[in-house]
Amino acid sequence: MTDLHFEANRFFLKDSIRLQIDFSRTDQSQGLPPPPLQAPCPPDAVRINLPDGREALARLAKMPVGEAISRRESVRHFQAAPLTLEELSALLWATQGVRHMLNPVSARRTVPSAGARHALETYLAVSRVEGLLAGLYRYLPFDGLLAQLAIDPQIGQRAAVACLGQRFVALAAVTFFWTTIPARMEWRYDLAAHKVIAIDAGHVGQNLYLACESLGLGTCAIAAYHQEACDQLLTVDGEEEFTLYIAPVGRR
Repeated sequence: MTDLHFEANRFFLKDSIRLQIDFSRTDQSQGLPPPPLQAPCPPDAVRINLPDGREALARLAKMPVGEAISRRESVRHFQAAPLTLEELSALLWATQGVRHMLNPVSARRTVPSAGARHALETYLAVSRVEGLLAGLYRYLPFDGLLAQLAIDPQIGQRAAVACLGQRFVALAAVTFFWTTIPARMEWRYDLAAHKVIAIDAGHVGQNLYLACESLGLGTCAIAAYHQEACDQLLTVDGEEEFTLYIAPVGRR
């Protein structure tokens, strides 16, 4: 017999909610405009051009995808050596790169997403990447740019504290923080949006693992973190946008 203590959370893993939704009344069906595919960026943020991530991944990859799958593992020990900007761009392309626009409200990326809604944003706590000052950045995939949100030499330490003191976060060259903007998915799926947002995050995490493996880098995706501390670190509101998934990356 199912413990009632778990029942509500197990319901989230099922798709029963879909049968309770009148999809003719979703914001999409009502003709309301969708949220933007990329969150607005502060107008005064410094923009940094990225090397072509698709080309960088193809050129720098050290093994075919089959080998990367067979070798994939979580890595929590990193060298002090920095990542190159090309390597970072390759990882960003692998996890959230835009392949082409389908229409004004959806785009094909390098990872699958329910309804091509892509309700995630990518933030980077950069400690050691050649050509970048230590600090907080956000990936702008539709522009091929990084937005510099803050210069912070202690960003790695602050990220580790926000991740409940997990030391290997502080030792990473860069830590990926993925937030979600649920309204992007809710516009189409209403209450059925939230499970598929979590599934989408898994696709992104696995692509990061395989890209890291192919580049000779290491990562360990984590879902144990202090919600409010991470949201504050990323300067998101914690309601309309909040932290969902995290992955430190460094040289093996």
